[in-house]
Amino acid sequence: MSDLEKAAENTADKAKDAAQDMLDSAKSAARSTRRAANRALDQAEDKLDEWEDKLETNARIEDLAARAQEFANRSINYVADRSQRAREQFCQASDATCQYVQERPGKSLMMAAAAGAAAAMLLMLARGRDR
Repeated sequence: MSDLEKAAENTADKAKDAAQDMLDSAKSAARSTRRAANRALDQAEDKLDEWEDKLETNARIEDLAARAQEFANRSINYVADRSQRAREQFCQASDATCQYVQERPGKSLMMAAAAGAAAAMLLMLARGRDR
Protein backbone atom coordinates (compact mmCIF):
# COMPACT_ATOMS: atom_id res chain seq x y z
CA MET A 1 0.00 0.00 0.00
CA SER A 2 1.34 3.37 -0.87
CA ASP A 3 1.85 6.27 1.42
CA LEU A 4 -0.98 8.09 -0.28
CA GLU A 5 -3.36 5.17 0.26
CA LYS A 6 -2.25 4.88 3.88
CA ALA A 7 -2.76 8.60 4.39
CA ALA A 8 -6.20 8.39 2.75
CA GLU A 9 -7.14 5.38 4.89
CA ASN A 10 -5.80 7.11 8.01
CA THR A 11 -7.81 10.27 7.16
CA ALA A 12 -10.91 8.14 6.49
CA ASP A 13 -10.49 6.39 9.87
CA LYS A 14 -10.06 9.75 11.60
CA ALA A 15 -13.14 11.11 9.80
CA LYS A 16 -15.06 7.97 10.77
CA ASP A 17 -13.95 8.33 14.42
CA ALA A 18 -14.84 12.03 14.38
CA ALA A 19 -18.26 11.21 12.88
CA GLN A 20 -18.78 8.52 15.53
CA ASP A 21 -17.83 10.99 18.27
CA MET A 22 -20.21 13.55 16.81
CA LEU A 23 -22.97 10.90 16.63
CA ASP A 24 -22.33 9.90 20.26
CA SER A 25 -22.36 13.59 21.28
CA ALA A 26 -25.62 14.12 19.36
CA LYS A 27 -27.17 11.06 21.03
CA SER A 28 -26.04 12.29 24.44
CA ALA A 29 -27.41 15.77 23.72
CA ALA A 30 -30.70 14.24 22.54
CA ARG A 31 -30.96 12.16 25.78
CA SER A 32 -30.20 15.23 27.90
CA THR A 33 -32.73 17.28 25.98
CA ARG A 34 -35.33 14.50 26.33
CA ARG A 35 -34.72 14.30 30.11
CA ALA A 36 -34.99 18.08 30.45
CA ALA A 37 -38.18 18.13 28.36
CA ASN A 38 -39.66 15.30 30.46
CA ARG A 39 -38.82 17.19 33.67
CA ALA A 40 -40.41 20.34 32.26
CA LEU A 41 -43.52 18.39 31.23
CA ASP A 42 -43.73 16.76 34.66
CA GLN A 43 -43.48 20.17 36.33
CA ALA A 44 -46.12 21.59 34.00
CA GLU A 45 -48.40 18.63 34.70
CA ASP A 46 -47.91 19.06 38.46
CA LYS A 47 -48.74 22.76 38.17
CA LEU A 48 -51.86 21.98 36.10
CA ASP A 49 -52.95 19.41 38.71
CA GLU A 50 -52.41 22.00 41.45
CA TRP A 51 -54.49 24.58 39.56
CA GLU A 52 -57.20 22.01 38.91
CA ASP A 53 -57.33 21.19 42.64
CA LYS A 54 -57.59 24.91 43.46
CA LEU A 55 -60.35 25.38 40.90
CA GLU A 56 -62.27 22.39 42.30
CA THR A 57 -61.79 23.71 45.83
CA ASN A 58 -62.99 27.17 44.80
CA ALA A 59 -66.00 25.63 43.05
CA ARG A 60 -66.82 23.60 46.17
CA ILE A 61 -66.47 26.69 48.37
CA GLU A 62 -68.73 28.70 46.06
CA ASP A 63 -71.28 25.86 46.05
CA LEU A 64 -71.24 25.66 49.84
CA ALA A 65 -71.56 29.44 50.13
CA ALA A 66 -74.54 29.42 47.76
CA ARG A 67 -76.18 26.63 49.76
CA ALA A 68 -75.55 28.46 53.03
CA GLN A 69 -77.02 31.67 51.60
CA GLU A 70 -80.08 29.78 50.35
CA PHE A 71 -80.53 28.12 53.76
CA ALA A 72 -80.18 31.48 55.53
CA ASN A 73 -82.75 33.07 53.24
CA ARG A 74 -85.22 30.22 53.80
CA SER A 75 -84.63 30.42 57.56
CA ILE A 76 -85.21 34.16 57.61
CA ASN A 77 -88.42 33.76 55.60
CA TYR A 78 -89.59 30.93 57.86
CA VAL A 79 -88.93 32.92 61.04
CA ALA A 80 -90.62 36.00 59.58
CA ASP A 81 -93.65 33.91 58.60
CA ARG A 82 -93.88 32.25 62.02
CA SER A 83 -93.43 35.59 63.75
CA GLN A 84 -96.26 37.09 61.72
CA ARG A 85 -98.51 34.11 62.52
CA ALA A 86 -97.70 34.35 66.24
CA ARG A 87 -98.45 38.09 66.17
CA GLU A 88 -101.80 37.41 64.47
CA GLN A 89 -102.67 34.66 66.98
CA PHE A 90 -101.73 36.91 69.89
CA CYS A 91 -103.94 39.69 68.50
CA GLN A 92 -106.80 37.22 68.05
CA ALA A 93 -106.40 35.95 71.61
CA SER A 94 -106.23 39.52 72.91
CA ASP A 95 -109.36 40.47 70.98
CA ALA A 96 -111.16 37.34 72.20
CA THR A 97 -110.15 38.10 75.80
CA CYS A 98 -111.36 41.70 75.53
CA GLN A 99 -114.65 40.53 74.05
CA TYR A 100 -115.08 37.91 76.79
CA VAL A 101 -114.38 40.49 79.51
CA GLN A 102 -116.90 42.88 77.92
CA GLU A 103 -119.58 40.18 77.62
CA ARG A 104 -119.02 38.61 81.07
CA PRO A 105 -117.37 41.15 83.38
CA GLY A 106 -118.34 39.42 86.66
CA LYS A 107 -117.12 36.02 85.56
CA SER A 108 -113.91 37.59 84.21
CA LEU A 109 -113.29 39.34 87.53
CA MET A 110 -113.78 36.08 89.43
CA MET A 111 -111.39 34.23 87.12
CA ALA A 112 -108.78 36.97 87.48
CA ALA A 113 -109.09 36.87 91.27
CA ALA A 114 -108.75 33.06 91.27
CA ALA A 115 -105.68 33.26 89.04
CA GLY A 116 -104.15 35.94 91.28
CA ALA A 117 -104.83 33.85 94.40
CA ALA A 118 -103.25 30.79 92.76
CA ALA A 119 -100.19 32.81 91.76
CA ALA A 120 -99.89 34.24 95.29
CA MET A 121 -100.17 30.77 96.81
CA LEU A 122 -97.48 29.42 94.50
CA LEU A 123 -95.27 32.35 95.40
CA MET A 124 -95.75 31.75 99.13
CA LEU A 125 -95.04 28.02 98.72
CA ALA A 126 -91.89 28.80 96.79
CA ARG A 127 -90.71 31.22 99.48
CA GLY A 128 -91.48 28.68 102.20
CA ARG A 129 -89.24 26.09 100.54
CA ASP A 130 -86.35 28.56 100.28
CA ARG A 131 -86.34 29.16 104.04
